[in-house]
Amino acid sequence: MSTTVVRTTKSEPVEARPLAEAGRLTSLDVFRGMTIAAMILVNNSGDGRHTFWPLEHAAWNDWTPTDLIFPFFLFIVGVSLVFSFASRTARGQSRKQLLLHSLQRSAIIFALGIFLYAYPKFDWHTARIPGVLQRIAVVYFLTSVLVLFTGRVVRIIATAALLIGYWLLMKYVPVPGYGPGVLTMDGNLVGYIDRSLIYNHLWIAHRFDPEGILSTIPSIATCLLGVFTGEWMCSERAHAPKVVGLLIGSIAGLVAGDVWNIWFPINKMIWTSSYVLFTAGFALFVFAVCYWIIDVRGWKVWAIPFLIFGVNPLAIYFLASFAETALYVHHVGKDSIKAILYGKLFASAFSNPYIASLSWSISFVLVFFLVAWFMYRKRIFIRI
Repeated sequence: MSTTVVRTTKSEPVEARPLAEAGRLTSLDVFRGMTIAAMILVNNSGDGRHTFWPLEHAAWNDWTPTDLIFPFFLFIVGVSLVFSFASRTARGQSRKQLLLHSLQRSAIIFALGIFLYAYPKFDWHTARIPGVLQRIAVVYFLTSVLVLFTGRVVRIIATAALLIGYWLLMKYVPVPGYGPGVLTMDGNLVGYIDRSLIYNHLWIAHRFDPEGILSTIPSIATCLLGVFTGEWMCSERAHAPKVVGLLIGSIAGLVAGDVWNIWFPINKMIWTSSYVLFTAGFALFVFAVCYWIIDVRGWKVWAIPFLIFGVNPLAIYFLASFAETALYVHHVGKDSIKAILYGKLFASAFSNPYIASLSWSISFVLVFFLVAWFMYRKRIFIRI
């Protein structure tokens, strides 16, 4: 992992950041920053029991606003990949160099994810292997390979094959003791494969993991849909046709996902194909709005906090996730540091436990906004 420090003159306005390279979209950085801020918000409930429903995942089928966040990030990875490869190619990097860079980047992200779940015991017999950063790493690398070594038509076919193939696997491959097509937590094929291969390393011990092995297949399609969006945005089309195209794609994704939901329910935990299309439709809508407001109309001031999050996304996410773990696992006496801070500063200050829990979550976001702001002011941009 390398740290790049870039400095600008004091007279340069904050929104004209040093990362405003040729072809880079401010709206994409803002969309990424909004997603990172939302990730931190929903991952850091005060007490874990009193959380407003929009900040919780759906128990199984269906969705909440929280269930949009991770696919948004993978979608953004795909969009960003197109701009990154175009920029590196313009600087003379070969396909082999791009592949090696992708492999190195993926390995580092995967290792950081493993570290988060292994800390502080580092018990490799029980540490969780799947996870958010691990899925990002695998999906990013496999998508990079497809972008580098296939054309658009092949990628379209691959996306359809990933979504339809995954549906057929989940519908027709029998699970011992349950049979085919059972989509409960214990009866689905995703959980069965994970229990068979990484029994001791799952999020829900010996039972299930929402970032499992098989469900990575459709998440690649989420990233590929971002790649198609990035290619659309890199075209020579005018602003208006680009926005219209994004909105048409949004409607198509939302409708297709909702229709497929009849046979293959929208479900974040097993990343169903209907979930891929539905969440991509939402992502296209949010991106279209950000692009129109920020890059077309030039209304940027409101977005500066999200921009600050968005230029150091993985670093801020990792630091926030590590802080969350450290506060929970380290104790002063019998109580964890988190329990002490939450009890003294939030639970005692608010009679409504839901408000207390939300206040902790918002405070966590604000703390790491200050970290991101400090890095931004010092022109520290961590590029993995």
